[in-house]
Amino acid sequence: MIPIAGPIIGKEEKEAVAKVIDSGKLVQGQEVEAFELEFSEIFGGLHCIALNSGTSSLHLGLLASGVGKGDEVIVPSFTFAATANAVVLTGATPIFADIDPDTFCISAKSIESCISKRTVGVMPVHLFGQPADMKAICKLAGQNRIAVFEDAAQAHLASLDSELVGTFGDFAAFSFYPTKNMTSGEGGMVVTRDSAVARKVRLLRNQGMEKKYENEMVGFNMRMTDIAAAIGRVQLKKLPEWTEKRIRNATIFDSKLEGVTTPKVSEGAKHVYHQYTVRVSDRDNMIKKLSQAGVGYGIYYANPVHRLPSFNYEIELPETEIAAMEVLSLPVHPSLSDIEIETVVKAINK
Repeated sequence: MIPIAGPIIGKEEKEAVAKVIDSGKLVQGQEVEAFELEFSEIFGGLHCIALNSGTSSLHLGLLASGVGKGDEVIVPSFTFAATANAVVLTGATPIFADIDPDTFCISAKSIESCISKRTVGVMPVHLFGQPADMKAICKLAGQNRIAVFEDAAQAHLASLDSELVGTFGDFAAFSFYPTKNMTSGEGGMVVTRDSAVARKVRLLRNQGMEKKYENEMVGFNMRMTDIAAAIGRVQLKKLPEWTEKRIRNATIFDSKLEGVTTPKVSEGAKHVYHQYTVRVSDRDNMIKKLSQAGVGYGIYYANPVHRLPSFNYEIELPETEIAAMEVLSLPVHPSLSDIEIETVVKAINK
């Protein structure tokens, strides 16, 4: 079976982990600090704070930005539940907006219809590695004096007009879950240009203290381990090459796949293909055929967040509902061989 995704862990990662274990210093030490600095270099020196997950990065980023009870944050429903969960965990209310059918990302037009007196921010998700329409979203946010919080969990090195996602909003959250474009085993990163937000995230992740036993506020234990950071540092060096392989694989699919709607890339966007997601008219039949051919697949997402039992909102999001019925993700990861790519193409076209 050709897997839809999976972590790529090599000799370098194993050696880095062994070095940390031998040192006896396992949590939020020199490896974490080095990982933060190296990640920051990609973003021109912005503040980078490593955490134990992408969800923690969203949660603490929102808290550090002052989001709380009585506030509303506009989010897409066509995403993983963590986006909306993070809003709820602050005490605020997620307001679900519809998507652009071409990009699967939150629609600026739908955002505008969701803004109320209680709206304090909008959280676009750069879904599947495709940048959201940040120019329109940031313009709209500026006109309405609301913040922009980027969920960049799936979009490492994605860009729009040569500007990296993660640099548009008040803060951005990245994920290093095992199936992401790079991993630390588990982990996340907050990226922000706001030093006050950065300091507060650092406090919140470590029981509210920078100095040992000098707790300035009530906080959490959301630290990244040095083991995770050591893996992340190795993976970060490999990320550019892996990204180009994903784009190359996607380009082959674009040119060869028949009978499905292939992903559309926005003008000026660099799509990094965390997932290669097509639309199909008869998904159940396609899944059956792919399984018979030994091709892995994923459905992201069959259940829009607003329909989940944890939310159960009675609202109409037509483009989200259609996408949920039609999307199918195919293997695009950098481990694919040319033979495997051809196998995927033949299975789809047949």
